[in-house]
Amino acid sequence: MSRAAVEEGLLTRLRVAWERSDALFALLEPGSLMERPIALRQPFIFYLGHLPAFAWNQLGRAALGLPSFRPDFDELFERGIDPMGVDAYRAEQEPAWPAPEAVVEYRDRVRRSLERALDGGHGAGEQAVAMCLEHELMHHETLLYMFQQLAFDRKRRPARVPALPTGPGAPPSLVEVPGGRVTLGARRDSLEFGWDSEFPEHEVEVPGFTMDRTPVRNSEYLEFVEAGGYRDQRLWSLEDWAWRQRRGLRHPLSWRLREGGFACVTLFEEVPLEAAGEWPAYVSWAEAAAFARWRGTRLPSEAEFHRAAHGAPDGETRAHPWGGDPPAAAHGNFDFHHWSPTPAGSHPAGASAWGVLGLVGNGWEWTSSLFEPLPGFTPLPTYPGYSQDFFDGRHYVLLGASWATDARLVRRSFRNWFQPHYPYVFAKFRCVSNGRKGDRTHH
Repeated sequence: MSRAAVEEGLLTRLRVAWERSDALFALLEPGSLMERPIALRQPFIFYLGHLPAFAWNQLGRAALGLPSFRPDFDELFERGIDPMGVDAYRAEQEPAWPAPEAVVEYRDRVRRSLERALDGGHGAGEQAVAMCLEHELMHHETLLYMFQQLAFDRKRRPARVPALPTGPGAPPSLVEVPGGRVTLGARRDSLEFGWDSEFPEHEVEVPGFTMDRTPVRNSEYLEFVEAGGYRDQRLWSLEDWAWRQRRGLRHPLSWRLREGGFACVTLFEEVPLEAAGEWPAYVSWAEAAAFARWRGTRLPSEAEFHRAAHGAPDGETRAHPWGGDPPAAAHGNFDFHHWSPTPAGSHPAGASAWGVLGLVGNGWEWTSSLFEPLPGFTPLPTYPGYSQDFFDGRHYVLLGASWATDARLVRRSFRNWFQPHYPYVFAKFRCVSNGRKGDRTHH
């Protein structure tokens, strides 16, 4: 396929991503762009400007060499924030956010300029176009977990959101995963596009371990809550316990205590925990680690997750847990097939070679591994801070995908990362142990 054809295909996909961005912002009630439902993030109007600013700075200016028409917006919306060690972001001087109409005008002009340049055969290189596409797709998920923290009356329910999937999942059990070599990362020539944290390919040896067949579900996590897990300091590190106390956490942020019991919060409604009991529990890394200690287990390392997801008895590395077929609805809950979790283990076609279920989709999975460069790491030339800024010993790797992860991002080498005290991500977890089945005991 010619370079022009590749770029045209990517531009088509970028246009589709722009359409989804507009549809997501349309979920907000009028006047909601200044809302800031997560105190560690900017208001929605920042993201309305950030998506076109990133495309302009990386593709329009850096790759195409186009002259800037709003340098003030290019700078204002260039990068988001990820403050450490605090529960709310407070700027020394809060930006004077422009009127929404001005931001929309900037967005539309950026898009028109990029389309004209790319349609006119102005070669940007598919890497730059693909980077902007994937950045747009990644922020769709960011927007949705922010939307989930927004009051129901500040957003509109789309007409075609599927009914919430409740009912039984696969019964929880344990799977013994034999030891072997695992492949982290990818070869640079093996992907149409990859972020710098995905390269280069790196092999490690992993001893055998026992893993939960399905992620920990709400009904299991309720046992931890009712057993006093949020009151037992022994289950938490000093830093994690201090955070729990400051936030006054007594249960996951995605739960609400109502008369008669807990309810699970989704984008547009609350669901009694009895109905959502089979959904995976969405929690922060700190909460997942405390649960694992209570159970007498631990969180899997990045390499162990890869062994469980992509290893096989024949020694081959699978592209996906289910094999080499492209990601599809039968394999897991991702790519907006649902707008909520589904019962754990309800996609048997997505099972790994060892029979582990739900490793991709239904929520990113926390690992015990800090986000660090793979050996031989080289930063992206036009975006050196994408990964490097987070190699700080304070972010943990998540793997897999959530229901709001685009299928394009469902690949073995893709690495997500967040702080341990960030409870807003659509993130689940499962436990592992070094022993054989039956060796686990509660704290």
